[in-house]
Amino acid sequence: MRSAEPRTLLAWLCDRDRLPYRRFEERFTEAGVRLFGNSPNNPTCGETQFRRWTGGKLATSPGPATCQVLEAMWPQYKAEELFGPPPQTDPQAPANDLEERVRMTADDALQGADATASASISDNTIDELRDQVTGIAQRYHLVSPAQAYEEADRLRLLIERQRDRTQVPVQLQQLMILNGQSAALLSVAAFDLGYFPSARSLARTAAMFGETTRFTPLQAYADGTLAYIAYHTGSATEAVAKATRALTYGGLGDTAHRRLHAIKARAHAHLGDVGSARRAILLSAEDGTGRCDELHDEIGGEFAFSPERLAMSTSTTALLMGDAAQAETDARRALELIEQRPSEQQSEHVRAGAAADLAYARILADDVDGAADALQPVWAVPTEHRQTGIVVRTARIARHLARPEYHGAQTPTALVERIEDYNRVSPPHRIGPHIGLHAIEG
Repeated sequence: MRSAEPRTLLAWLCDRDRLPYRRFEERFTEAGVRLFGNSPNNPTCGETQFRRWTGGKLATSPGPATCQVLEAMWPQYKAEELFGPPPQTDPQAPANDLEERVRMTADDALQGADATASASISDNTIDELRDQVTGIAQRYHLVSPAQAYEEADRLRLLIERQRDRTQVPVQLQQLMILNGQSAALLSVAAFDLGYFPSARSLARTAAMFGETTRFTPLQAYADGTLAYIAYHTGSATEAVAKATRALTYGGLGDTAHRRLHAIKARAHAHLGDVGSARRAILLSAEDGTGRCDELHDEIGGEFAFSPERLAMSTSTTALLMGDAAQAETDARRALELIEQRPSEQQSEHVRAGAAADLAYARILADDVDGAADALQPVWAVPTEHRQTGIVVRTARIARHLARPEYHGAQTPTALVERIEDYNRVSPPHRIGPHIGLHAIEG
């Protein structure tokens, strides 16, 4: 029984998320490893320090690394807020708190219902886990990459615990597929945050689960992810090879083929192979045969490849080939397609990516004022939602406008400064490994 109300927001959050010191310390350590790797210099939190933090007895502010870890644990709050007073009752707080408590209660109840099982788990457990994977994939465009990562990682741990509790082959098969799907989502989130080595490792994990279970849609999705990580990090030849291999897998639907051909087109463009890039673009735009698969189509969401996403990707490929007119056409199409969707289905990342491509196409056509107008949707993206794709596209614009011919011009100079400020506070620049970003921005 509690003797007093929580004195800090951190204490309130620990109560809400059921994090006594031991569980808090585990999550704190895990977040530190994700941010800084397995380093002996990672920040730590002893029980006495934890009591000071949650009891409102903070003598001195923690160091920047400690603050980064805490902000990674609760991305919606800044460190200074966590050490401040708990939230006051307001019309929104109960709803938000209730949603989290309901989710946690459902998780606890699900685990408790299976507690007496020995060699198997309930099929309802697997159905619930499958629903949770689907939910994260379909909500991915609505949350920040950091939040998506936390949700997918929590689910991954839950799936792994269930794998340890069953010896039934068909259940093991299903749980391995779900584990691979959660790893695939973690890979995408890690990439969006700028953690390229971790994103690659997680994509390989997903690919191995796909290969082991013979679930080719997962294997193809993971290989496609490995392909775009490869060309973003300067290995376009490897990207072509991975996308080409993935296209040979059986059991793929039309969506999977469109995604892989679009990735292959971008890789060819990075290599300067315009002919192969154009052929891959044509293949990505084909109507297909009406085939679907269980991952790209039935789950969809982040596993899908919507028409507006295809148009945005094609626009970027056209820019790499130096075809500004085609890039503008495809970017405009992406923006038109996304506006046709209900607001809750509109991807902020796709809109901003297409807007940045449209701006760059206009710059190549010597229309800097038009580019400034096109960038308006980019500025509207909240800080925590500024993914790697947006950072790379805007950085490319800033590099171009920094050329000598624009020196002294008011609009180009203002855009460069605004882009630099915009990207400086983005997650890939703030918490990601800058070596990787510099490699793909340079």
